[in-house]
Amino acid sequence: MRTLFYLRKGTLEWVDAPDIDMTSDMDAIVRPIAVARCDLDDAFLRHDLGRPLQLAHAAKLVDQRLLDYLGRKPFAGPFPFGHECVAEVLEVGHEVRSVRRGDVVVVPFQISCGSCRACTTGLTASCTTAGRTPVSMYGLGAATGGWGGAMTDRLRVPYADHMLLPIPPDVEPATLASAADNIPDGWRAVAHPLNRRPSAPVLVLGGQAKSVGLYAAASALALGAESVDYLDTDPQRLGARPVERAASWRRTPARRGEYPVVVDANGERGALAYAIKSLAPGGICTSVALYFATGTRVPMWELYVRQGTLTTGLANARAELPAVLAAVATGSLRPELVTGVLADWEDAPQALLARATKVVVTRARITEASTA
Repeated sequence: MRTLFYLRKGTLEWVDAPDIDMTSDMDAIVRPIAVARCDLDDAFLRHDLGRPLQLAHAAKLVDQRLLDYLGRKPFAGPFPFGHECVAEVLEVGHEVRSVRRGDVVVVPFQISCGSCRACTTGLTASCTTAGRTPVSMYGLGAATGGWGGAMTDRLRVPYADHMLLPIPPDVEPATLASAADNIPDGWRAVAHPLNRRPSAPVLVLGGQAKSVGLYAAASALALGAESVDYLDTDPQRLGARPVERAASWRRTPARRGEYPVVVDANGERGALAYAIKSLAPGGICTSVALYFATGTRVPMWELYVRQGTLTTGLANARAELPAVLAAVATGSLRPELVTGVLADWEDAPQALLARATKVVVTRARITEASTA
């Protein structure tokens, strides 16, 4: 079978890899047909992240547990690429009941069993039975469990009854290519806060988590937010009710206003403080950005006097997916509007390097749904 490998910054290459088979009666084998480039993928495709992180770790400029999660040589190729996909089911184990050959499904990027204590409380990103690595997921090599990558002909999915979710009828696979990770990440940033404060206005700080910020803005509108203000410096990403800001947070006013719901998808120095200072009393700030550096400043007094809540952490993609798929099925959420490049599967090594917020590559199905 062919698999797309990440070799180094700016280099992806098709490789002939050994075939993959099921190892359990609870497994499924799927064939990805729509794969999206995640925001994190874009970062290591464009920049040499590994060596700077190693040096920063040695100098104690980043969290000293970082390499425990990413491996001693983070983002060092070669490894199978991709972790956001919609796939067709090729084979299922004898104990699998929820999907069958020919079904078109979303494959959550994190491996989760659905039955451990973490999974049953919605913390599917912290599944305790999926593997011994701190974060078990597709597309980042041995450090995250060696589960393979989505740009391949055959992908093994454990716990298939729990993991795989059929896409809604009449929805194109490309529409949901990013539903494995970035779409539910944006969704969770606003869904839970808006459940507590229905129709509240929302502020999104766009930036390093570039598509997640846009998915958060779209999700807020789908969930009935009164308004969505979106701050960014990149004209390619301005959406919602765009508000351009200064290139540096130091030149930006101390706060945008007072919002019951704020999303930090920026990740730059000063952004988190700005987000918290923009909270209304009792507001909720969710940060979906990655802050590697030690000493990231959090204005605790501001959070305290505003009775605010700061939420951060891994997205529990599998737990959020049913609500995301329901919103897409009704047409209230249209994630395809974030996609900037839609390319053919064979062109993936070049297309996935495109300067766009979201890149999706697709190919035709080879199976038909079973009528049994």
